[in-house]
Amino acid sequence: MNDRPAPQSDPGRPLLIFDGDCGFCTSSARFGQRMLGLEHVEPWQFLDLDQLPVTEAQCDEAVQWVEADGTVASAQYAVIGCLRHAGGVWGVLGRIMALPGVHQFAGVIYRWTARNRGRLPGGTPACSLPAADRPARDQD
Repeated sequence: MNDRPAPQSDPGRPLLIFDGDCGFCTSSARFGQRMLGLEHVEPWQFLDLDQLPVTEAQCDEAVQWVEADGTVASAQYAVIGCLRHAGGVWGVLGRIMALPGVHQFAGVIYRWTARNRGRLPGGTPACSLPAADRPARDQD
């Protein structure tokens, strides 16, 4: 797939897993890394998913948040997990987003964003394609 060494999962520390083939996803993940202070943020394409409690299909479908204890949250729940982990004002926002009714609305927003990520800032036409239809990565 590529010659970049796969980062090792670090038990005891949460991990945000995103689609590294999507420019919008990459920009969003890096924003989370900077603004939320997330230490472990990696594209699923560079991880050894056999060592993690997620599959390629899950990672292609939505962003994944793997808690320190191995608990997995996906889509809007992954975003909520990141916010809560960050604490402070972000943590309050995460707790609000987890409230009944609010998390369903967050899911609607997440799904709309995922469907339209190729049209959003940082997005590319490849962002809109399922993983199986994306151009293969060059092997160096």
